[in-house]
Amino acid sequence: MANHCPSYRSGFPLVGRTLGASHASGEILGLARFDEDDLYANLDWLSQQQVAIEQRLFAQRQPAAATGLFLYDVTSSYLEGKHNAFGAFGYNRDGKRGKQQIVVGLLCDAAGHPLAIEVFPGNTQDTKTFAAQIHKVAARFGGSAVTLVGDRGMIKGPQIIALQQQNFHFITAITKPQIETLLAQGVLQMTLFDAPLAAVTDHDGTRYVLRRNPLRAAQLAASRAAKYATLDGAVVAANQYLATHPRARPEGHLEKLKRQAENLRIQEWSRLELKERTITSSKDHDTLAAVSKLDGCYVLKTDLAQAVAAKETIHARYKDLALVEGAFRTSKTVKLELRPIHVRLASRTRGHAFVVMLAYRIIQELARHWRHLDLTVQEGLDQLASLCLTEIRIPHQPPSYHQLPTPRESVQRLLAAAAISLPTKILPRESAVSTKTKLTTRRK
Repeated sequence: MANHCPSYRSGFPLVGRTLGASHASGEILGLARFDEDDLYANLDWLSQQQVAIEQRLFAQRQPAAATGLFLYDVTSSYLEGKHNAFGAFGYNRDGKRGKQQIVVGLLCDAAGHPLAIEVFPGNTQDTKTFAAQIHKVAARFGGSAVTLVGDRGMIKGPQIIALQQQNFHFITAITKPQIETLLAQGVLQMTLFDAPLAAVTDHDGTRYVLRRNPLRAAQLAASRAAKYATLDGAVVAANQYLATHPRARPEGHLEKLKRQAENLRIQEWSRLELKERTITSSKDHDTLAAVSKLDGCYVLKTDLAQAVAAKETIHARYKDLALVEGAFRTSKTVKLELRPIHVRLASRTRGHAFVVMLAYRIIQELARHWRHLDLTVQEGLDQLASLCLTEIRIPHQPPSYHQLPTPRESVQRLLAAAAISLPTKILPRESAVSTKTKLTTRRK
């Protein structure tokens, strides 16, 4: 008897060897023979069919998500190699210095279910990806009332104009300098941040929803205190050195401490002075109060009227952007492995990103079905990895059949919760998986 246990690895060079050695995919999918070229061709096909598949998924949404509200955000994913059609150097969210990347835009419905994914060159600014989403929603997902939700770096003046041209609405946030401008103009008042949630309507009909997050304010205050303590400790160490080294230059130590304050970004309100050979540190409390005035404060901006959406609704919908951020985190972990990307052609890069989006949809469904089982999706997948297909061999005869042993009780619960029934027997097929040599120089 031989066991064929399912597993998942990204990167086609590994896929071929792994499938040939341990996968039952040949028998299950009815494949006679395939190699990496077939996997590349599948990515090409997915790229060609992406719009049709996305359209079908949109039509099958849950009723709770069938609204005119869409969430949009972008991320980046680094590449292996320098010959990807979208590869370019840009703001790298993965922290991989020296690696080219692609930019990925993900459009979700109100419940955080991905509807469409798009790949852009790695040096594309976030705002430059937004026009494509407006067109996509208008042409494929639009309805009588459409609202797009994006963060403060996504929806700005030109993007708002483009939305208004389509009679779309928006929910976004504004930057700290913009908040300060509105305070100076009298549109907003600091006292409004004392309320749990406040709203103001400007003369042009733009609504602002205001809130101060006390936890975030406390975090910023603690961070400043820790940075000042670091600087103060460096001042003590410098004074000790100067006291024991009479020939040392105190001016040099003072300049070094000032550079440290700049690196800590506290130079605006920290003061360093040299008196004879002693350096002292202190706080400019007036400047510190001005700098920390808006700690934890944020302001949302929308053109939705009060009769359409209350301030609580605006606030809740903006917080839903965390669903897209969660999708990106899951797509880069939980065995989905959006990164790194090994393919080169544009169609295959799009296909790779689309596969990850579809896999994330499966992860979401598993999470929904397994919610009551008190385990994570990753833990459930690890348990399912124990499923094996046993090949029954009769001496001096070809294999008669493949049998799936009865899963253990915990795996049966997972399958039952997801409404999945497995066959007990699978007829054998003459399947083979071949892996070409020297793929590192021949990847497409």
